[in-house]
Amino acid sequence: MRFTHETLPQRVVFAAGGSPAAVAAEVGALGGTKVMLIASDREKEPADPIAKETPVVLRHEEVVMHVPVEVAERARRAAADAGADILVSVGGGSTTGLAKAVAMTTGLPIVAVPTTYAGSEATNVWGLTEGETKTTGVDARVLPSSVVYDAALLTTLPGEMTVASGLNAMAHCVDSMWGPRADPIDRALAQEGIRALAAGLPAVAEDSADVPGIEQTLYGAYLAAVAFASAGSGMHHKICHVLGGMFNLPHAQTHAVVLPYVLAFNAPHAPEAEARIAQALDPGGTHSTASAGLAALREVLGAPRALRDYGMPEDGIAKALGPIMKAIPANNPTHVTYANLTLLLQAAWAGEPIS
Repeated sequence: MRFTHETLPQRVVFAAGGSPAAVAAEVGALGGTKVMLIASDREKEPADPIAKETPVVLRHEEVVMHVPVEVAERARRAAADAGADILVSVGGGSTTGLAKAVAMTTGLPIVAVPTTYAGSEATNVWGLTEGETKTTGVDARVLPSSVVYDAALLTTLPGEMTVASGLNAMAHCVDSMWGPRADPIDRALAQEGIRALAAGLPAVAEDSADVPGIEQTLYGAYLAAVAFASAGSGMHHKICHVLGGMFNLPHAQTHAVVLPYVLAFNAPHAPEAEARIAQALDPGGTHSTASAGLAALREVLGAPRALRDYGMPEDGIAKALGPIMKAIPANNPTHVTYANLTLLLQAAWAGEPIS
């Protein structure tokens, strides 16, 4: 074996029903005395108990999908004006992303409290959108110092969002099998993440208040993000970031739609990864391929099916081709051309069956 693997430094706390006390302990351990609590008005219910237990000097509620640059700038100014010395984010990927945008320019530590399965809390990846262009990058300053996973906070997550967010996590795992820096450790973490997600998601989709199912799904989402942070952003994420920023598509649903098409595209030229994914999705061996296993899971979950359902225009395919081609890593298992990428995007736009 010849590879280099970096494990990112971060504390992770699983505390079902105990997030207020756990967050307070993490803030104290980091020396925080002036908390900027970032949570949209939709996250008021989980954020209020945390606010009561921590020294909050500012509650910031302006959270926007894909983190527009102007929204990030307002949050940065607010943090400076309040004299905040630590950030606490309560919410999904957009909330965590805004905290990262503030941390990137201020160096403030983050305690992240996820309320979806987005996984951003476990990576050093940031994303900002300016106009129709979403830019992502890597910066050690944006990695949350601590993550508090409280399954109780996800019991009210709507079923459709649970499915989309969980499949977003699955996409982290799949991309980690062949990302630009993927190594054997990433693949092992990703395989276990897929297994956990495939076990947890059906339980949570059936009963959104199933705490053991939520914890299994959170565990899978965390492993997915850790693997992804090391392996780097592969073809799937490059497609979704371009489409999301260009057409303001919902993040999780876009990932959920695109995932089976990228898996089918790359699997023929990545046999080891394909076998790992297939085994993780279906330990019993009922389905012969990774794509068949994913299709069966998506059927059970009632997964999102077509980009057109979420506002992408059909003529957007041609517009997105150039930026996507520039972004896809050179080591993608299947050689990408304008022709085969067009076919992939057309199928994902229409929700066509996987061939």
